[in-house]
Amino acid sequence: MYNSKIIGLGKYVPDNVVTNDDLSKLMDTNDAWITERTGIKERRWVKEGSGDTTATMGVKAAKQAIERAGIDKDDIDFIIFATLSPDMYFPGPGVQVQHALDIKTVGALDVRNQCSGFVYAISVADNFIKTGMYKNVLVIGSELHSHGLDKTTRGRGVSVIFGDGAGAAVLTREEDTTKGILSTHLHSQGEHAEELVVKAPGMGTRWVTDIISENDPNDESYFPYMNGQFVFKNAVVRFSEVIMEGLAKNNLGKDQIDMLIPHQANLRIAQFIQKKFGLSDDQVFNNIMKYGNTTAASIPIALTEAWEEGKIKAGDNVVLAAFGSGFTWGSVIMKW
Repeated sequence: MYNSKIIGLGKYVPDNVVTNDDLSKLMDTNDAWITERTGIKERRWVKEGSGDTTATMGVKAAKQAIERAGIDKDDIDFIIFATLSPDMYFPGPGVQVQHALDIKTVGALDVRNQCSGFVYAISVADNFIKTGMYKNVLVIGSELHSHGLDKTTRGRGVSVIFGDGAGAAVLTREEDTTKGILSTHLHSQGEHAEELVVKAPGMGTRWVTDIISENDPNDESYFPYMNGQFVFKNAVVRFSEVIMEGLAKNNLGKDQIDMLIPHQANLRIAQFIQKKFGLSDDQVFNNIMKYGNTTAASIPIALTEAWEEGKIKAGDNVVLAAFGSGFTWGSVIMKW
């Protein structure tokens, strides 16, 4: 049995910066309202015609991660791509990455777990490596939200939150089981599936033929819906539980966390968790202020930036944690 460890990280965000003041020109909102509720000051939105898609952004982040890992693209044995915003309904973007990087015909798996997608994807990669099935696994989280948001006053409660971007990690085999990923912990609670949801197109309730025939310009089922207060209340509970679960599994105390990378859903959630765990600003990394919520991309983008800035060092106890639509949530405990 092996452990897995991250040996390369990469990220990509579009050049187009959209500030809160920019949004105030599209909808009835303002910088103070958005900042107070979310902590977000700006986000990146793909410009039409730029060529950026969920898959191409993932490819750019992946190239950087592979280069930093110091391996050849053909050393990659498997690809896992986490997203809620694929370029096509099917196939998923994992195969697009395989083709774009001109990697040999390795397997490609897509994960549809929204905000916790990267944590789930890391867990899958970790277990493939632990069992000896694969040696090097490429994990990507990428999202293009901006083209699917209701950018009117009607949709302001959700649209101001989300941004576009991609992050990637290369995981490899680690024979020293005191290093690398020590454990992963995954949970779900489907009874709350419709508290944070995009319903259409969905073959369970809204067939494509029905959508076309109705042609209803007021149909909001295409846009994200979120019961904000309910999601917030559940998030702070589940974040705490799943972090504690991981620490307990590895006989670690809260004071032994060197770096917590929470999913960048809302700065207020991260601040609540930081205060509850008694962590300093140096022990928690947040960048939602710059990028908004990039869903499956948020943790790998933040992890990459924390590493680039020298805030993660060899021997550090690093915790990843996420909560989101599903509801699904999870954590990853690793020794860097």
